[in-house]
Order: sequence, then C-alpha cells, then structure tokens
Amino acid sequence: MTRRSFASTLRGFIEVTASAISASAAVESGKQPNAHALRRLGIDPEQFSRIIRR
Repeated sequence: MTRRSFASTLRGFIEVTASAISASAAVESGKQPNAHALRRLGIDPEQFSRIIRR
C-alpha cells in the first residue's frame, strides 16, 4: 500500500473541485463542459452530451 503525501492529496482535491466548478459554469451558460473535466468527475462525456436540456 502506498502512502500519498498531504500535498498530493490536496492537489487531487483541488483538481476535482476545479473540474466541478468548470463543468458547473459551462452547464449554467448552456455549453458542453470540457471532456477532461467530466472525466475527472467520473462522468462519460459521450453520455453527458446525450442529456436533453431545456
């Protein structure tokens, strides 16, 4: 079992948070979120693009 350093754990948390903010802002403005941000959040970009928005 490997130990992650505090800095590595913090960096991962910040990356996920930034991806969530980015995806949220894109959806709020009616745009398709960045595929990398969606993948980082565990969302398949192909499936996300099939969602019908009103």
